[in-house]
Amino acid sequence: MSKPNKIVLVGFMGSGKTTLGKKLANKLGYAFFDLDELIEEQEKLSISEIFSKQGENYFRTVEQKILHKKLITNQPLVLSVGGGTPCFFDNIEFINKQAISIYLKYNAGMLYSRLSSAKAKRPLLTEKSDEELKDFIKKTLSEREGFYNQSKIVVESNNITVDTIFHQLDLK
Repeated sequence: MSKPNKIVLVGFMGSGKTTLGKKLANKLGYAFFDLDELIEEQEKLSISEIFSKQGENYFRTVEQKILHKKLITNQPLVLSVGGGTPCFFDNIEFINKQAISIYLKYNAGMLYSRLSSAKAKRPLLTEKSDEELKDFIKKTLSEREGFYNQSKIVVESNNITVDTIFHQLDLK
């Protein structure tokens, strides 16, 4: 495959989209953007503040506008998107038209072990007990998997690395 101009990383929270995105962008010599950070910059509020003050519909509309704006530029980039981004409006179709989408796929058990240690940093998870967290992951993952699986490339491993992604993209 020739080097794609735009790569969008999708997947559940805790799948490493931002961490891997930065490393991948660095390796490709591309700019890196995190969609949630772009939203926070524009709105001058954290994601959880936007949800509580403006509601999810407002957030999803802003998210879609910024996603479109970022992907229609000519700038080579790697973009990590929020776990829900592909599931709203025509976002996954738009992403697939504009970029190579890569789903960083982990099973619910693996996501639980990755997220249980980072609960404090994630507003949606801070109040959840271990059982509630397991249930939340299973339920939400099953709702979103149909969207995630529409990605052009699905990378499934217990430890996804930049090299794993490079191999999937068939880049040297």
